[in-house]
Amino acid sequence: MHEQLLTRAAAWIGTHGPESAAIGLSLLALPAFALGARLVLRAQRSGGIGPLLWMRTRRALGAVWTLLVLRLDLLLLHARHAAPEWLLLALQLALIASLTWLSMRLVHACGEAVTLRRGGLGLPEDPRLLDTNLQARGALTRARVLTRVVNLLVALVGLGLALMSIPGVRQIGTSLLASAGIAGVVVGFAARPVLSNLLAGLQIALTEPIRINDVLIVEGEWGRVEEITGTYVVFRIWDDRRLILPLQWFIEHPFENWTRTSASLLVTVFLWVDYGMPVQALRDELKRLCAADPDWDGRHALVHVTESNDQALQVRLLMSAANSARAWELRCRVRESMVSYLQREWPQHLPRRRLRWPAEDDEASAPPWKAREAS
Repeated sequence: MHEQLLTRAAAWIGTHGPESAAIGLSLLALPAFALGARLVLRAQRSGGIGPLLWMRTRRALGAVWTLLVLRLDLLLLHARHAAPEWLLLALQLALIASLTWLSMRLVHACGEAVTLRRGGLGLPEDPRLLDTNLQARGALTRARVLTRVVNLLVALVGLGLALMSIPGVRQIGTSLLASAGIAGVVVGFAARPVLSNLLAGLQIALTEPIRINDVLIVEGEWGRVEEITGTYVVFRIWDDRRLILPLQWFIEHPFENWTRTSASLLVTVFLWVDYGMPVQALRDELKRLCAADPDWDGRHALVHVTESNDQALQVRLLMSAANSARAWELRCRVRESMVSYLQREWPQHLPRRRLRWPAEDDEASAPPWKAREAS
């Protein structure tokens, strides 16, 4: 019985070569894929990027592998069984979509691997630590922006290739590829904002005028860069409002970056005191306050008389801190402490207005109460 079955199977395989090859290819596809994945993972050393790439791309790789096997099956069967045109077109579109998906996942995995090597994906939320992670924030910014820009380009190329595969809309696909820069020609005014944001994203990723968690002054608002996408920047203002700005805005407009090369800052406190106030006493008190304050970085603690008028002196207290969050706390505490010091130790030298009446013997210009005493 078994011999008859084997004989019939051998005879069928001999007369149906393409069909037999297609069936064999389909049966071996899944084990071959699993074996290849195991070999790749085993070849990678512990802690390498191989496992990360596999975790991020395994589904897309499985889809591409399956579609390639189906494509080969159709090619093998095409000699005897002509496949319908719609089936070939659907398979081609599905293969383009899966390849685009795989490319985007691969780009994302590469960006994630670069970020992990340069300090990790997580950044401290505490603004007091901004001066300790400049390199990590720069790597994270480059990885995120470049990943999103490249993924957008890959999606445009994939969509263009899919459209070019359809006979009736090939012209649309060609125009879309040209607008993405593949053909080297910018087609249509509508594509200009998209391309300008793409170029702005590349420029921001390469030159780093801003980074994730950078402290900026934008449109008169103080805040931090919360997120950088492929087209816009999410700016978190100090009161938890979000300002959404396109990438091109940061290329065309000036703004303040308080953490461009270093997070350290100088801050000032202004006081008005009487002319009789000894400035050296203020210097000694400022040094004592700064030495006891945990937010002072030990660089500067200076006192200068910066202005004077007919009533008082303006004294500027200059201090330094490691970053903007520490500088704000230091500034507020020093201002409060210096005012308390003046009220406690030198109340007679607080700013005041002086009024001087003429001599007592000048009755004509004497004040009313002096005139009443004379009468």
